[in-house]
Amino acid sequence: QVQLVESGGGSVQAGGSLTLSCAASGYTVRSKSMAWFREAPGKEREGVAAISPGGGMTYYADSVKGRFTISRDNAKNAAYLQMNSLKPEDTAIYYCAAERMYGRDWSDVREYIHWGQGTHVTVSS
Repeated sequence: QVQLVESGGGSVQAGGSLTLSCAASGYTVRSKSMAWFREAPGKEREGVAAISPGGGMTYYADSVKGRFTISRDNAKNAAYLQMNSLKPEDTAIYYCAAERMYGRDWSDVREYIHWGQGTHVTVSS
C-alpha cells in the first residue's frame, strides 16, 4: 500500500522558517518525480515546487521562488520543502505528491498519482 506522509507543519510568525518532510512507504520514489502543493482556505490546490527523480531539476511557483527549496533523499525515500521568509499568504495545507502521469505541467494536480494527507502551515503577521 502506497503511503506518503507529510510532517513538519506548524505555526510560525512572518519571516520565520519551516521544513516539511514527505516520507514514502510501500513504494520507491527513486525513479519518480515528486512535488509539493498547497491549498489555502477557499482556494484551489496549487503547485508550489517539484523535483525530478534524480533531483537535478527543480521547479517553483513564482510566489515562492527564492524563499522555498525542494529537495529529496532517495536513500531515505523522502522529499523535503525548506520554507524561509514565510508570509501570511503561505498559510495553507501542504501536500506531498509523487509520480507524474503525463509530464506536461508539473503544477497540475491531475499529473500526480499519489498524494499525502497534508500538513498544516499557519503564518501569522
